[in-house]
Amino acid sequence: MGCNDFYLLLKGFLWPDMDQVKERREICRLRHRCHQKKSTVHNTWTRDPDPARCNICKSLVRLLTPHDSQPTHSRQPKPDISLVTMHIKTSSCSLLYVLNFATLLLSTIAVTNHGHLEEQRRDKIIKLPGQPPNVSFSQFSGYITVDPLAGRALFYWLIEAPKIVKPETKPLVLWLNGGPGCSSVAYGASEEVGPFRVRPDGKTLHLNPYAWNRVANLLFLDSPAGVGFSYSNTSSDTYTVGDRRTAKDAYTFLINWFERFSQYKHRPFYLAGESYAGHYIPELSKIIAKRNKGVKNPVINFIGFLLGNPLIDDHHDNIGTHEFWWNHGLISDSTYKDLKKFCPKNTFLFPKNGCNRALERAYSEFGDINPYSIYSPPCNEISTPRHNLNHPLPWKFRGNDECVVMYTKRYMNRPNVQKALHANITRIPHPWATCSSIVRRNWSDFPKSMLPIFKKLIAAGIRIWVFSGDTDAVLPLTATRYSIDALKLETNISWYAWYDGHQQVGGWSQVYKGLTYVTVRGAGHEVPLTQPRLALLLFRQFLKNEPMPAASS
Repeated sequence: MGCNDFYLLLKGFLWPDMDQVKERREICRLRHRCHQKKSTVHNTWTRDPDPARCNICKSLVRLLTPHDSQPTHSRQPKPDISLVTMHIKTSSCSLLYVLNFATLLLSTIAVTNHGHLEEQRRDKIIKLPGQPPNVSFSQFSGYITVDPLAGRALFYWLIEAPKIVKPETKPLVLWLNGGPGCSSVAYGASEEVGPFRVRPDGKTLHLNPYAWNRVANLLFLDSPAGVGFSYSNTSSDTYTVGDRRTAKDAYTFLINWFERFSQYKHRPFYLAGESYAGHYIPELSKIIAKRNKGVKNPVINFIGFLLGNPLIDDHHDNIGTHEFWWNHGLISDSTYKDLKKFCPKNTFLFPKNGCNRALERAYSEFGDINPYSIYSPPCNEISTPRHNLNHPLPWKFRGNDECVVMYTKRYMNRPNVQKALHANITRIPHPWATCSSIVRRNWSDFPKSMLPIFKKLIAAGIRIWVFSGDTDAVLPLTATRYSIDALKLETNISWYAWYDGHQQVGGWSQVYKGLTYVTVRGAGHEVPLTQPRLALLLFRQFLKNEPMPAASS
């Protein structure tokens, strides 16, 4: 085996992804040094009868040896090429030791691949309780450790596209719900874009004909730790979490998840979500884009993101939200005047002083309505906004619509369901909840604006689509339009009505240079719940990166 052959072995097996520019440079230096060590006569590595001097092989073997203390479901650390480079400067290996190392290397790779396949097998969902018989797609769920020292692990649920549409040819989409502190399993998977709906008995499921896994593989994540089935063994984690750690943990989750599901590496990858995901997704996108910069074939082949009724910018969201309330006759002139006076400079999540007092008056004037879909009847099993004023976070900041998850709560709290999902492995003593009030109430950092991140991502060529249900009073279309307008983007296609394929207006849209905005007619905060057919049409157009259809057909 020549030196160049050994380099190719390293490049092809030990670091197949080469997803960091630094690592590529290091292995190139390794190759250069390796050529310097070649014998001028035999064009092979010089022979060395003393095994103790073969530091290259020794260090590589050590680097490939997994640590016993590492959790079985966390990612094995990538070998440190710099250490190999250091040893090669003063060492040489005989052909015998190179061949021995190559054998060990191939064996290690085989064991690692087998381990990941075994993890996939353990995570595979055989059948959910109450699942209908005509299910033609595969499902996986389980935990990925994001911080072994703190014991933080995030719960995921992967729902692949049906076999008939060849899931191996479909992109991967990570869905995140907002809150902050709400479960993507509770909302995105079970009430919005997932393939199942829970029946009123809380025991059985039926299929969603407009599920987004018809056109993509869907990955739902309960984030951060302390939300849904995700957990931390460090109790203080749920009291100190904020935007920064949530984004960092989500990125670590993705890196480790792609190791377990290596068949998804390099596959087109998108992010999608709603509400406070207007923070989660841009911040996670920023990390991914930064790590991918300069990488020719990144493991996370990030294309873009889709955001529904998002919280983007506190100033514009406050102005646009209160304007929507007044324009729709939900509040009085005097209350609107005070909201305009006291709230624009307040944070959207935790208002203070005069703004908080004005909001309390607004809630009382709303009456018993569902603010997440103002023309839908309120549900009877929860307290209404008017009766909820003493709650530490009124409905505007609750981040979820309790009307839509009553059946899901009953289902997810069933022991046989949790067992089938490989969930609640820590046996939490309290019932599973759709949202964590502890996480939400103690949210520690929340930048007032995502607009600077939007600008950077647009400049980087990341595809961005934003959509709004036009009956949502929590984060209404007026708020989002003000935020987008603040980006000062060039218009490619002016405001127009788009059609739903049945000669009906589905909403309106405007295409900017770097961003597409879409409204969905008659939809509330959770667009896929209130207008599922239109939401699926929008999702298809997003994946194709084609404007919403402008003509009726």
